[in-house]
Amino acid sequence: MLITGCTTPTARLQNLAESHKFERSIVNTNGFDHLVYSANLTSTQNYAKSVLHVYLEGDGTPWKYRVVAMPDPTPRDPLVLRLMAQDAAPSVYIGRPCYNGTSKADGCHVSMWTSGRYSKQVVRGMTEVIEGIMAENNFDEVKLIGHSGGGALAMLIAARLHAVSHVVTIAGNLDTLAWTTHHGYSRLYTSLNPAEQPDLPEHIIQWHLVGGRDNVVPPSIVKGFIRNQKNALGTQVQNFSHGCCWESIWRNITKGIASSSSGFLPGTRFKLPEHAN
Repeated sequence: MLITGCTTPTARLQNLAESHKFERSIVNTNGFDHLVYSANLTSTQNYAKSVLHVYLEGDGTPWKYRVVAMPDPTPRDPLVLRLMAQDAAPSVYIGRPCYNGTSKADGCHVSMWTSGRYSKQVVRGMTEVIEGIMAENNFDEVKLIGHSGGGALAMLIAARLHAVSHVVTIAGNLDTLAWTTHHGYSRLYTSLNPAEQPDLPEHIIQWHLVGGRDNVVPPSIVKGFIRNQKNALGTQVQNFSHGCCWESIWRNITKGIASSSSGFLPGTRFKLPEHAN
């Protein structure tokens, strides 16, 4: 227990990745290093080699106190990496700039994980990382999967990456203005807000999973955005919260994501309740 308590978030992330035998690499773009973990990139069994699943983690821990930024925002609980471990399709986990032990690197500033966590600079850099991986491995289609703030990034990247066919968000922060207003936080002034961007092209299938017990991104602040999107479906799992219990259903969801070109698993498609809380 003492060893676990003293382990850094970056070390815990790496230990988890190693336990699943993910391949690790560092991709530099626009002067920033991005940690990348990959799995099954050469797999052709049961899955189309040309389709890549891209996993985007949440915001981690941007703030130590309400007005004091964390020196390292790396997630303490890398949920998305655990979800990727259940996915048999070719998959990559894309780290953000200044995360995963690089917060003190040249060019990094606390704004990169606070007010500018979804800035044009962050979105552009992560998009270029994905494009490079696609070119290197001959992928021609991408399905973006993001949790919390990673859901916001998935929406923003999808608007800039021509090969995206699906966006799947889990407890996604899809309207940052509504989110900051709800919690009484300062606005993310240098970030892009998915809710204020043009709708994604209709050919991109969107599936937004929300937890009925999510107090971080409550369904009430995202359901309007989801209903107004083209070709989008909101699914509320009533007893799930922001971080729990997505792992328990993820294997079935990945099968639906991987096997469908025009939708997801039969029986899972239901809209957000009109009066979702």
